[in-house]
Amino acid sequence: MIDIILSDEFRQLAPGYRMILFEADVVNAEPPEALTTEIDRFAQSMCEIMQIEDINKRPGIAATRAAYKRFGKDPNRYRPSQEQMSRRIIKGLGLYHVNALADLGNLLSLKTGCALGVFDSAKIQGNCLTLGRGKENEEYVGIGRGPLNVSGLPIVRDEVGGIGTPTSDHERTSVDLSTTHVVITFHLYGESEMPEPDIITEAQRLLETYAEATNIEYRIVK
Repeated sequence: MIDIILSDEFRQLAPGYRMILFEADVVNAEPPEALTTEIDRFAQSMCEIMQIEDINKRPGIAATRAAYKRFGKDPNRYRPSQEQMSRRIIKGLGLYHVNALADLGNLLSLKTGCALGVFDSAKIQGNCLTLGRGKENEEYVGIGRGPLNVSGLPIVRDEVGGIGTPTSDHERTSVDLSTTHVVITFHLYGESEMPEPDIITEAQRLLETYAEATNIEYRIVK
């Protein structure tokens, strides 16, 4: 598995942080109808029990927003991705469907309340990912967002530069229909709505069901 390093600055700003790291061989495809139906069903259940003002009270979202403040980023201007998606759902806007891997990652993020990174391992440079803090004027192109100001954001870097933040992953390492090996990072900055063993079980289920995953490996990084 790929190595994970937490920089000293990251450790100081994110005490208690854990990452659940997954790797797997996969077959990516257009979003299957069963996955789209599962996402829609979960979104409907959210709408039935949640209002906009409840979103930031979800443990995983609250913990990520608190981390943003410690890192020096306004979480109301650069919302964590799981908060962005939750707000779209509660507003009745729904989610964009991309491909099986991206969509199952979104579903996992919604269920756990955690930010996820979903990366094509063939596009990652080097054998190590380092977690740190975004720098001023650091170049970064978010998926579907264009240039993103990552200064003060928690960031995941490979040998070339940033590939993931809780707000948006980088276009450079995004999964597409040619992806055959995926790296998924769950970012837990505090409490989550789902215990870690349940997160692992659910991730395995979705990967096997919708991406024909084999050779699944995972570990918890602290």
